[in-house]
Amino acid sequence: MTIGSLTTALAETGDQMLDGIGETAMIARYQLYGNLNDWSRNGLHATTTGAGHAFVVDTTFGKVLSLPGGTDGAFLKVPTQPLGDTESFSVTAWVNLKRSDAGQYLFDLGSDGSHHLGLVPVDSNRRRQSVIHLATGDGPNDQREVRSPRRVRLEPNKWVHLAMVLNAADKNLSLYIDGKRAARLNDINTSIQNLLNDNAHLTIGHSVTNEGSSLAALLYDVRFYRSALSDPQIAVIHHNAISDEQLAAPESSESNDSPGAPAVRSPLLAMGLVGVPNVEVSTAVGVMPRLPYELSGIYQDGSDGPQVRVIWPSPRDNSSVTTAGTYVITGQVPGTSFQPKATITVVDSTTQETTPNKMLEPFPLGQVVLMPDRDGKPTRFMVHRDLFLQGLLKTNPDRFLYVFRDAFGKSQPDGLEPLGGWDSQTTRLRGHATGHYLTALAQSYASTSYDPQLQQEFGDRMHYIIGELHRLSQSSGRQTVGQSTFNADPAQVPPGPGKSGYDSDLTHENIRTDYWNWGEGFISGYPPDQFIMLEQGASYGGGNHQVWAPYYTLHKLLAGLLDCYEVGGDPKALEVARDMGLWVHCRLSQLPEETRRKMWNSYIAGEYGGMNEVMARLYRITNDKRFLDAAMLFDNTNFFFGDSQHRHGLAKNVDTIRGRHANQHIPQIIGALETYRSSHDRSYYYVADYFWDLCAQGYMYSIGGVAGARTPNNAECFTAEPNTLFQNGLSPGGQNETCATYNLLKLSRELFMFEPVAKYMDYYERALYNHILASVDDNTPANTYHVPLNPGARKSFGNARMDGFTCCNGTALESGTKLQDSIYFRKNDDSALYVNLFIPSTLHWKSQQVVLSQSTNFPFADTTRFTLQGSGDFAIYLRVPSWATSGVTVRVNDQLQTVESTPGSYLKLKRHWNDGDTIELKLPMKFSLRPLMDQPNIASLLYGPVLLAAEESQPRRDFRTVHLPIEEIGQAISGDPTTLHFQADDAKLKPFYEFYQGFHSVYLNVDPTP
Repeated sequence: MTIGSLTTALAETGDQMLDGIGETAMIARYQLYGNLNDWSRNGLHATTTGAGHAFVVDTTFGKVLSLPGGTDGAFLKVPTQPLGDTESFSVTAWVNLKRSDAGQYLFDLGSDGSHHLGLVPVDSNRRRQSVIHLATGDGPNDQREVRSPRRVRLEPNKWVHLAMVLNAADKNLSLYIDGKRAARLNDINTSIQNLLNDNAHLTIGHSVTNEGSSLAALLYDVRFYRSALSDPQIAVIHHNAISDEQLAAPESSESNDSPGAPAVRSPLLAMGLVGVPNVEVSTAVGVMPRLPYELSGIYQDGSDGPQVRVIWPSPRDNSSVTTAGTYVITGQVPGTSFQPKATITVVDSTTQETTPNKMLEPFPLGQVVLMPDRDGKPTRFMVHRDLFLQGLLKTNPDRFLYVFRDAFGKSQPDGLEPLGGWDSQTTRLRGHATGHYLTALAQSYASTSYDPQLQQEFGDRMHYIIGELHRLSQSSGRQTVGQSTFNADPAQVPPGPGKSGYDSDLTHENIRTDYWNWGEGFISGYPPDQFIMLEQGASYGGGNHQVWAPYYTLHKLLAGLLDCYEVGGDPKALEVARDMGLWVHCRLSQLPEETRRKMWNSYIAGEYGGMNEVMARLYRITNDKRFLDAAMLFDNTNFFFGDSQHRHGLAKNVDTIRGRHANQHIPQIIGALETYRSSHDRSYYYVADYFWDLCAQGYMYSIGGVAGARTPNNAECFTAEPNTLFQNGLSPGGQNETCATYNLLKLSRELFMFEPVAKYMDYYERALYNHILASVDDNTPANTYHVPLNPGARKSFGNARMDGFTCCNGTALESGTKLQDSIYFRKNDDSALYVNLFIPSTLHWKSQQVVLSQSTNFPFADTTRFTLQGSGDFAIYLRVPSWATSGVTVRVNDQLQTVESTPGSYLKLKRHWNDGDTIELKLPMKFSLRPLMDQPNIASLLYGPVLLAAEESQPRRDFRTVHLPIEEIGQAISGDPTTLHFQADDAKLKPFYEFYQGFHSVYLNVDPTP
């Protein structure tokens, strides 16, 4: 039902959409219901300074925090590190003043009286207004205030909801009282980042200067957000706290810092387009047709022109193809009135389409070594790799074992501190970083064949951690000294000692450590309770009755263990993984299918990473069919197959992506492909194949990332409908979760090895340069969570010291230690070599006794040269990128070759190769545009595969306009291809991966010129 601008909220499981606001926008939430814990997933627990705080019973909110006030009264301190590069900032809180003393701060952020932002419920003047104080330290006129109207006065002993919103893009600062905007000040040219330095503090109940009295008040539900909340969102937060009717801001409502639409929607098409042809396709009964994403346009005078993007209807099931016959649908060419029609013939078919077997194999990491460029300079890939290798060497392996020893009740080395972030004491995902760390150590060990001493160091660390995990694993479910009883059966794990049920309380005081009752083989950074609670229907959230993705954490650990075995050669790692895999099989095999369907379809709680992948890998390694059975027990039936009858879903070309959490589901697709590899069940291949196509064409941003939905309002979700990134994407909370791109790269790589077509490696190149390289800081291994593409956005890097991991910090360890893994592949029978990426490197093809060296300055030059050592008969396939439309040439031993070199394909060179043979491939680069599919004049500019972003001096509300001749956009761009620094109009452009601290605009409003 609709109430003004608010709508009744849909039922949610967990805390992912608190009051209709996606959780990624939240920095911290202090409910203050009996403790100072942060109820967001970030675990930023507050601490107290001063004396006299207490938790008291309240008739309105049940239990609240009481602060006494006075010069020595208690107040709270909140960690400031997670604010990172925050620009916009919102704070909301319920306050009940004990007395109306003037000058008490509800909150204050900054370093001193000249650099701070704070809210005072009752100001010090006689008007007794609520006021926001802002001081930027920019000069004598830098003191700004936002005051409530004189008629609005806060009375003591009465609850009031206060909120402050700093909108950096719109340059305003707003004060809210009881859900309504009370005042706004415009022309605020600052951001939160400008207030932060090494001495910055965030306090609740006191000023950062420590002057004056502390707040004398009751407090409840204090929240901090890294985005500018809208008026409806503030109203919802206020309403939901005091009403049984839960509301949410309407999904179609833009938040305050969503990018504005250009005033004129110009079609970004080649001149002279006069029409788009109709098409005819056929499909089998029950299988939705795959319609072309692009059609050949009809141009004036019959001239040639570019392909034209068409958006077709996207049904939610396959009811239109359940019987044989013919039907017609109408598409839309964005930016035009053209509406091509597709005539679809549905035919009876008794045979399934064939699916490929795996044709290619990667080379072991140690057989491919990154090399300097032609000028002898380290490439960006080498610099990136070395940041992570050196960062890993500075870590203490025992910190990655802390939560495992803690769960098993074991002592810690003296003075050892646990990791922070998502691996802190009470965080329910703890242990996930250890899995990533294991993979990174295994990959570093394998990759550093060029430095035996370095390789030994990584090997020692890997073996040490595996040895400790093996020792803990072997103790689980077995009798121990001092215990007369034990439980070896994973399916019969009892509640913890003294408890009647299961909980996720991981505090030092209450964590269960009775590992002898957990069943044989169990290993995790927390007890088994979360797995059992998920089976019993627990949702995602911060309460002790809730969970946070136990199988996700387990996947990271098992994947790390298998990598330590397959990549690092540690046999104990396989033993630990096998035993825990059997523990999983034992529990899941006894659950009803309906229970598993609910589990895997549950937001975040049921996120399982790629558990189906690691189970299928275990089957491939051990040949124990229980593991293949376990892989299939992780089928996300609704997602893969539509329903329990397998009537539609991805396997039948039905879009079940829309609105889902991106990185919860991409690893499941990787697992489906691995399950296909072992089971040969074609439906799993159909799932993976269609998902990739749909994701790449309907949900992907120009850098190769996904998610960032405004509808639904969650930066980690796919948009509510395909082909609507302008309408429903570009979330103010960010887009392009970096680990989602990590997983899309992994999926693309695996699909390519089944079907070696260029589209997969074209994508791989684009995402590698424009997201993975662009996600890491310039001189530390700090990396991004989201990569925002809004106008005038700025990246935020975290985890420089590798001591506080999010999911994306974890996958960054993996990406940074395997950058060479997809440059070359070989055919299974060693009859051919595939060259996929143009990166200086040396390949040791041991089975052919050949060494291939690639020398290039790409992408700062358009030529790459290969030199062979050794000889043999085999084919070499060289990728011809889809962007290489200006004529590709290839020379062997300086002789020009006549070969087919279609953009978006591989050219083939087959001959007897001799020692010293050379190949030179020339790929002329030019400028191109990659538009948003539903708003074609909003586009990114690329030079070859490299995305060029515009430098900005500050956040901005609208898209920067550039004027470009569509027929030949390079005519309006000046600059130096050897540096990739260019200029169009007044926009200074450089590679997106060169942006670190500055603001950027990745999407531009392209105004076509003749």
